[in-house]
Amino acid sequence: MPEADVSSPLAIGTILAAVPVALWVAALIFAAVAVWRAGKPITPGLIADKLVRYLFVFPLGVQGLWVFFEYMFLPDETSSAIGWAPSPFQFEVGVANLGLGLASLYAAFKGFEARAAVGIAAACFLAGAGVGHIMDLLAGDNLTPGNSGPVLITDFLTPIVVLILLIVWSRPSDAVNATARNTVAGRIEEALKEVQQEPRVEAAPPRLEDELENARKAMREALTSGPKPEVLPPARGAARSGNAPRRKGQPDRANT
Repeated sequence: MPEADVSSPLAIGTILAAVPVALWVAALIFAAVAVWRAGKPITPGLIADKLVRYLFVFPLGVQGLWVFFEYMFLPDETSSAIGWAPSPFQFEVGVANLGLGLASLYAAFKGFEARAAVGIAAACFLAGAGVGHIMDLLAGDNLTPGNSGPVLITDFLTPIVVLILLIVWSRPSDAVNATARNTVAGRIEEALKEVQQEPRVEAAPPRLEDELENARKAMREALTSGPKPEVLPPARGAARSGNAPRRKGQPDRANT
């Protein structure tokens, strides 16, 4: 039994038809697992964040790298599977898909600005490619899998869904805040916000008795902590010279 030639136009066309569908299925599966692992609460922003992330990874990132491989290493077979003649422009289209794929993989794990920028660029590129396929269909009978297959649908479906999800994800209560609450740092930040939002109770002015008690404590501490007075011993010279102090009622011997 002869082996199938995977580099034939029919095989390449079959792969071109299967890859967009397979990548969309992979994106949905990975997004569902990510939402399940994120825990509660499951918000629309959380679902939008996970789904748009894996749309950037698979239908935009991986597919861009796959199309780059096709145009760079299988140019004749790829052009035949699309129903077009080989052209030097395939090199430029392949490099453009390389840039789109790498940018999509980068934006998948970044914030709204990076995703929006790559999403707009991908929408322009893919929508233009889809319009080209439709014009080719209207001009003739090009019903090859690479021109009228699932790729024609995903050229419009992928950028439209990505832009809609970006709008949902950019709302104030988005998935980033919901995911951050499940982390230790997020919980600490939420606790600090709750403490800051609690109404502050003003302390009552101190009473007169309290002020007097504090003053007494301060005086006692000052007396106990200060230097002690030195007690001098009695003078010995006065006893030897006979000038000892007289008792009351005793006559003065010097005057007798």
